[in-house]
Amino acid sequence: MKALLIVDLQNDFCPGAKLAVPDGDRIVPVVNQLMEKFDLVLASKDWHPVESVHFEKWPVHCVENTEGAELHPELKADRIDKIFLKGTESKDDGYSAFEATNSNLEKYLKDKGVKELYIVGLATEYCVKSTAMDALNKGFRVYIVEEGVVGIKEEDVEKAIEGMGKAGINFISYEDL
Repeated sequence: MKALLIVDLQNDFCPGAKLAVPDGDRIVPVVNQLMEKFDLVLASKDWHPVESVHFEKWPVHCVENTEGAELHPELKADRIDKIFLKGTESKDDGYSAFEATNSNLEKYLKDKGVKELYIVGLATEYCVKSTAMDALNKGFRVYIVEEGVVGIKEEDVEKAIEGMGKAGINFISYEDL
């Protein structure tokens, strides 16, 4: 069994927002197409409280129950089976979807018989990388769909990709799926 995990494709990470990933919204059409190839589609969301230690490092973003914390409006969210909320506690950064507090992602995936996890989303060098590394460490075969991720700083993205590749994470193009 394989699953698609959409990491933090939220309004506050898209162009013009509080913590925008340059061209972050360009992956929405690819992600919408990818969802059609999977029987199980999951997503993670940053879901920070108003008061969070996370905002000591980053601009305020993805505050729970705000428009900025919602998924990108052009994402076909009705195709998502379950959303995992992370960064929900005031002392919680919540980079990895495996840190979700509303449900245990690892248990959920294993209960569904998932062996392969395909990851897309924002930002490559932060939440995508943290989620992918946690998935690998929990025994899943991990694939990053190249056209489905965007990062912030090119040099940091390159380092993250190199590190993930060395760790055993696979990179695959949309066309090879």
